[in-house]
Amino acid sequence: MRIRLEGNRAEIALGMFHLREAFDVTSMSRAYPDRARPRSYRMYVTISPRKNR
Repeated sequence: MRIRLEGNRAEIALGMFHLREAFDVTSMSRAYPDRARPRSYRMYVTISPRKNR
């Protein structure tokens, strides 16, 4: 599954923390500046279900 995270850097970091707790993160992009909102970023993350649950 591919997910797009949007927000400031702290919000994206918190989102990544929670995603890593629940899923296996298989890949992630760099944080791209959001053209529409200053000081906002977007990041793309690919996750998969954990196999040990």
